[in-house]
Amino acid sequence: MFSHIRTSRENKELVTKLTNKLNLGTENIIARIALTYSLSQGVKLDPTEMKDSGGKSYSKSVLFGDYSEYYIGLIATHYNFHTSNSDIAKLVKMHIDSGLQLLNTEIKSKDLDGFEFFVEKIHLGKS
Repeated sequence: MFSHIRTSRENKELVTKLTNKLNLGTENIIARIALTYSLSQGVKLDPTEMKDSGGKSYSKSVLFGDYSEYYIGLIATHYNFHTSNSDIAKLVKMHIDSGLQLLNTEIKSKDLDGFEFFVEKIHLGKS
C-alpha cells in the first residue's frame, strides 16, 4: 500500500486555485473530487505514463480521511483488479492529476463555482 501521494508539479498551484474558486472545502476535498471526477469519465490511465511527482503532497489519511478503502475500491473496481495491486498508488495520483485538469478546463470554460458545477452535474445525471 502507500502512505503519501504527490500531484504533478503543474497541478501544485492548480489545486489551490480550484479550492479557492469552487469554495467546497480544503485542498484534500478538491483532490477527492478530482479523483472521482476523473474516474467518472471512464478513461483507464496507463501507470507507465505517470507525470512527475513534484507537486502537492497528501498523506493517505489526509487525502481520504476515514474512507481510504472506498477510494481504493473505486480504483480497483475501475481497473478490475484487487485492492492490493502495486499500481494503486500510481493510479490514485494519476486520476487526481487528470481530474484537476478536467475540472479546471470545465469550470474555466463555464465560469462556474462549486455549487453551480454540482447542480449542473446532478441535472445532467437525471436526463
